[in-house]
Amino acid sequence: MRVTFHYEAGPALAAQLAALEDVTVETCAEADEARFAVLLPRTEVLWHVLKPVTSAHMDAAPSLKLIQKIGVGVNTIDVEAAKARGIAVCNLPGTNSPAVAEMTLLLMLGALRQAARFDAATRAGGGWAQPPAVQDGLRELGGLAVGLVGAGAVPQALAPVLRSLGCRVLYTATAPKPDGPGEFRSLDALLVESDLVSLHAPLTPATRHMIGAAAIARMKPGAVLVNTARGGLVDTAALAAALASGRLSAAGIDVFEEEPVASGNPLLSLPNVLLAPHIAWLTTGTFARSFALAAENCRRLRDGAALLHRVA
Repeated sequence: MRVTFHYEAGPALAAQLAALEDVTVETCAEADEARFAVLLPRTEVLWHVLKPVTSAHMDAAPSLKLIQKIGVGVNTIDVEAAKARGIAVCNLPGTNSPAVAEMTLLLMLGALRQAARFDAATRAGGGWAQPPAVQDGLRELGGLAVGLVGAGAVPQALAPVLRSLGCRVLYTATAPKPDGPGEFRSLDALLVESDLVSLHAPLTPATRHMIGAAAIARMKPGAVLVNTARGGLVDTAALAAALASGRLSAAGIDVFEEEPVASGNPLLSLPNVLLAPHIAWLTTGTFARSFALAAENCRRLRDGAALLHRVA
């Protein structure tokens, strides 16, 4: 199978791809439109990461049979266009969950300890001269109520770690789960009760801007928000206003409504926000797990077998 991996690979990642059996993988940086246009006509399987896959891309790829998401969310794929053209769409649930859980914990701790502020101050020579009021807001996870919005693999991985650090874990989902990661609450109740809210929900029309001005108003004064799910879950302007006013004390953000993030995004200028460029999933372990399953789906496609984790 001829596979185009729409992602720039470094030497180690390229070697990992070359070692895969039964597939020939050509890489293309997401920014390299010219090379992508050359590769599409001969692509049978597209391994997709983040840059949107449109109907125009599908029309330019007459041999395309499968769009394989390297990750979980398929909101960056025109799924309806793929269905109309008979192109299968699959994702890889669980392959990035360990990495995302670890990054979520990092952002929780970094936001509570104002890591971004102290890193910048120390580099500028002022790390030992912070206003006394700053130290008043430095908190530990222990003793906090942490609200997890979602009950999937990432919340399940986080919950025991959070409990071991002394947190009370709450969660919300469409309905209580028999194996839920904590004490079930409605979203409204979770927002009211949590000292820290962490988002782990898919982006759908129903969840877009689920954290807006009204939701933030229900949160505890001084609460912390962490988002490693999808940027569109949060109203950026409302979040920035709450952080600037002190209504929320801090945030840890890995995902944005617009990616790459625009230079005018108000979150970029706030010292109480720890930011990352949508890399919670990005580890060598994620790639190893993902490539193994993506290659298996290529073999299944070749052999006419049922595809793993097909969503369309």
